[in-house]
Amino acid sequence: MDLIYLDPPFNSKANYNLLYRTPQGDAIQAQTTAFQDTWWWDTPAAVAFDDVVASGSRAAPILIALKSYLGESDLMAYLAMMSVRLVEMHRILRPTGSLYLHCDPTASHYLKLILDGIFGFENFKNEITWKRTAAHGDSRTWSRVADKILFYTRTQDFTWNIPYEPHSDSYVSSHYSNADADGRRFQLTSILSPSPRPNMMYEWKGFPSPPMGWRYSRETMADLDRRGMIWYPRTKSGALDTAKRPRYKRYLDEQKGNVLTTIWTDIPPVNARAKERMGYPTQKPVVLLERILAASSNPGDIVLDPFCGCGTTIEAAQRLDRRWIGIDVTHHAIDVIEGRLDERCPKASYKVTGRPENLSEARDLAKRDAYEFQWWANWLVGVQNYLEHKKGADKGIDGLIYFKNGPRGIGKVIVSVTPSWLRL
Repeated sequence: MDLIYLDPPFNSKANYNLLYRTPQGDAIQAQTTAFQDTWWWDTPAAVAFDDVVASGSRAAPILIALKSYLGESDLMAYLAMMSVRLVEMHRILRPTGSLYLHCDPTASHYLKLILDGIFGFENFKNEITWKRTAAHGDSRTWSRVADKILFYTRTQDFTWNIPYEPHSDSYVSSHYSNADADGRRFQLTSILSPSPRPNMMYEWKGFPSPPMGWRYSRETMADLDRRGMIWYPRTKSGALDTAKRPRYKRYLDEQKGNVLTTIWTDIPPVNARAKERMGYPTQKPVVLLERILAASSNPGDIVLDPFCGCGTTIEAAQRLDRRWIGIDVTHHAIDVIEGRLDERCPKASYKVTGRPENLSEARDLAKRDAYEFQWWANWLVGVQNYLEHKKGADKGIDGLIYFKNGPRGIGKVIVSVTPSWLRL
């Protein structure tokens, strides 16, 4: 992989629901759990912990130390399950590749320790703070408004395209207050060398050499002068004022903007009225992913999102001409992403793997996860409203299909998934 972005569950103990709609677009009150953001110490967590310890990864002693402090807690389960995955992500990154882990302050400090062990602390590049929302009026502590994005690289030789943001109007007014006769705005910057440069000490058009020399050679100065890039001070009579210094003219229309910092406040969250909204409360805006992909990958590179959810990374990669791979544990997430691509990237070419394509694979899915089998079966027949809110005993009705029923308005078909036939 050239770039990996992951936005895993944050151990927030929250159930994230998807809102379903009728064919007419009206909201349906019934919701279904897309995934449950809850972790607990169980056999899979213990196996994940043992796998990391046995892997020989530099994260092993860190994970052992954390377990001695946190015990067999829910948070330790989360860290163990994340660690075994991060070890594999490090393995498949190209030497020039990067990884961005999106998290909140609940566990970001623990995850950073683990990433330091896996990638090496020398390959930690930034902790980005994304202000995702405004202050909450009912907060009982300092209002939590930001997420963290941890940026690591595989090596020191990594892909990097400098990201810029446009200059603000106030910045332009204060820093580019000068203009040529044709209206081109510019600012004046020093043309003097900041350190002693004996070979740059020469007289230029009657201006004596600065104490440490000019910033440019005679040849470069002549080229800049020919292109009108040097401003010369003049007296009231219009003559050159050699008691002062010439300056370099930095034109506004030749600047890309300000280099972006690690504090991002210019990207709002996906609000309730946003066209890109898919119904996931934790959905990230496409522009956030486009910024990350543009900075740390190039067209044609391969981008991986191993927790792809509703497909924001995939859409951003498709729009920026990157190749991509998305992984999710639920069948419904893949269904959502397919619909998203069909609507917003109709020319996208992709293949879905892991979905049953024959009787043998359907039997296998039912044995491994009856709940996911139910989702898949509902999808096969076009269910629009899934009625099972959580895993548990089958209540008989698993989904509804709405259809136009002539003068009677909207009719509905009741769907019940009964996998007993798989035993045949």
